[in-house]
Amino acid sequence: MQGIEGVAMRANEGVAVHGSEGVPPRGSGGAVPYGNGPGGPGIWIRGAVGEPEQPPQQYEEDHRLVARARQFSWVATHGGAGSSTLATVFGGHDAGRDWPRPDRGEPASVLLVGRTHAAGLDAVSHTLDIFRRGDAPPGLDLDAIVLVADAPGRLPRQLTQRVKVINSVVDVYRVPWMPAWRTGDLTGPLPREAASLARLTGRTAP
Repeated sequence: MQGIEGVAMRANEGVAVHGSEGVPPRGSGGAVPYGNGPGGPGIWIRGAVGEPEQPPQQYEEDHRLVARARQFSWVATHGGAGSSTLATVFGGHDAGRDWPRPDRGEPASVLLVGRTHAAGLDAVSHTLDIFRRGDAPPGLDLDAIVLVADAPGRLPRQLTQRVKVINSVVDVYRVPWMPAWRTGDLTGPLPREAASLARLTGRTAP
């Protein structure tokens, strides 16, 4: 499946300037002099030395902006999977049956698309195995599987079990049967069942 890149964490070391007795000299108000020494003026700093912390509210706003800016490539695991429709409705790049090309500016985050009938789930499982074996093109990340209903109503039990198996390996988002999409009308409101996928892709309005 998708590779997990290690994140290098850097620890900031505190710097203290000690006097002749090994105790940091103090200025007025208990401030610690930083960089005070022969031939140089003392710089009085209150609190820890380092970059100021970002206000929580500003951090949350920046985080939301980053989340909204994220783009996905929809990859169809078989013909008629619905990647073009999903890309139109939720935004992102429709890669069709091809792998996306990050070197051409196409998003490297992949959403695999398949129908919920037996053949569609076979195709999804086969493509998922490609990621699990590490045979997908370098640089691509599998974020989730998107299963589009192949008919109205509930899935038969054996197909539901297969969806559960896939969901045990990677996140699965379900899109219900949409009669309007069948006739080409993609402008209506999203169904409640697709709310989590809308949040993932940043699609907030019909």
